[in-house]
Amino acid sequence: MADENTYAQKLLAEALGTAALVFIGVGSVPATSIVGGSAPFTMAELGMISLAFGMAVVAMVHSIGHISGCHINPAITLAFAVTRRMRWRQVPGYIAAQAVGATVGAVAIVGVLGREAVRAGLGIVTYGAGVHASQAFFAEAIGTFLLAFVVFGAIDRRAPSGFAGLVIGLAVFAIILPVGPVTCAAINPARALGPMVVGQAYGGTVHWEQLPVYVCAEIVGAVLAGLAYARLDATSRVQDQESSARQEGQEVQEVQEG
Repeated sequence: MADENTYAQKLLAEALGTAALVFIGVGSVPATSIVGGSAPFTMAELGMISLAFGMAVVAMVHSIGHISGCHINPAITLAFAVTRRMRWRQVPGYIAAQAVGATVGAVAIVGVLGREAVRAGLGIVTYGAGVHASQAFFAEAIGTFLLAFVVFGAIDRRAPSGFAGLVIGLAVFAIILPVGPVTCAAINPARALGPMVVGQAYGGTVHWEQLPVYVCAEIVGAVLAGLAYARLDATSRVQDQESSARQEGQEVQEVQEG
């Protein structure tokens, strides 16, 4: 069956999906600060922010997953390319669309919440002075590894159908809880970049020197997860083939004996 969606449609879907993720998920950060006025966030507030991100992912997977695959994350796109789940020539367009979408989503936050959102930090990711770059790298790498691993498992043809969006969304919710206090849990290069660009444009505080730590860690984490799952999948396929061969051999033997 031929692919019913054009490459341009896929890119538009990725841009819209990433914009929605940033607007809902990242937007919940300054919204919580504006409403609650407390800093740092309480665990309950962090839980609500995590839930916003998770529900945004659930909604987008079911909205555009059948169009573009709903990567909405450059690290996931690269992991798919490394494991040959998509063509490398499509990667630049996907990543560009995701970056544009994240920026549009951040602009939408300012449009809805006003400049107060910028004063509240605009959900820009950063790790504090008490967190070393190596610790931040590890936190983002392991968080993105877990996210990507769940993505690969949830979309596996052998996984229960119809639950990918919920499973991935719950994974995002869970991952943000332990990683958020350390790095704000970007686990997505586009999510990190978009608010930084818009924050800079509106005079917010942006630590650009930290961006490479986020991007590199997230790419490493996602690619390693993809390779790990591919290895498990290959092992499983070999076991399935061996099991089928044994079953066929038993059936042949039973027929001969009968």
